[in-house]
Amino acid sequence: MTESEPVPLPSPAQPDPVQPDRWAHLRRHTDARIALGHAGSGLPTAAHLAFQAAHAQARDAVHTPLDAAALLAALAERGWPAVPVTSAAPDRAAYLKRPDLGRQLSEESQRRLSEPVRAPDVVLVVGDGLSGTAVQANAVAVLEALIPKLQAAGLRFGPVVVAEQARVALGDPVGALLQARASVVLIGERPGLSAADSLGLYLTWEPRPGRVDSERNCISNVRVGGLPAAAAAAQAAALLTAMFAQRRSGILLDSAAPAPPPVLPGDGVP
Repeated sequence: MTESEPVPLPSPAQPDPVQPDRWAHLRRHTDARIALGHAGSGLPTAAHLAFQAAHAQARDAVHTPLDAAALLAALAERGWPAVPVTSAAPDRAAYLKRPDLGRQLSEESQRRLSEPVRAPDVVLVVGDGLSGTAVQANAVAVLEALIPKLQAAGLRFGPVVVAEQARVALGDPVGALLQARASVVLIGERPGLSAADSLGLYLTWEPRPGRVDSERNCISNVRVGGLPAAAAAAQAAALLTAMFAQRRSGILLDSAAPAPPPVLPGDGVP
């Protein structure tokens, strides 16, 4: 090699072939945050921003008040009488700090529900819970599918109770005051980082204060992208049929057993 000839430079290293993301196809089956990748010691920008947005949506769902007036109007449009009530929590701050207050009726609501009415077989309670957003988006659709099933089974239901600042167990004093045989509480579930609009259904046989969670049956994740409203209503109707046949709920309920005809009004059962 002479001095006039250029010095050959080393060939640049060839990059390794791009390896396929073996997790990518799993994203089609779940809303969970998987295979997000990384940038340095943190997340890529897009994944980080999506996480922040989901967190904000969850916080908004907890603090956004239920539009009870709009819900009551939607029920009235469908010909379903409704009665509004509130828990003993005076505001959202107290509700979040004192879960026990959300399980009790306010004094005014107790008086309202103590007025003489014909005892229903099933009381339907719609409560805001921890996501008024979920109730606004899903409750009416579930009732539209569930109420015809109750009517077809011959089960009597009274006015829909619309409860604000409500916890699941608020259905117990409501059911006790109305002397209902069973209760179905439709309530906003605690928002997660993949769903802020999830509705839950909690079914209890002979609701009364002092019932515990093991005495309830739960249907959860009712939302677009989760359990459809019609499917949730079908499950609730099946559970109610089993409850009226076995006169129990929760972990003692054998929902898989062949159910005899439901106990209907006027059959002499106390």
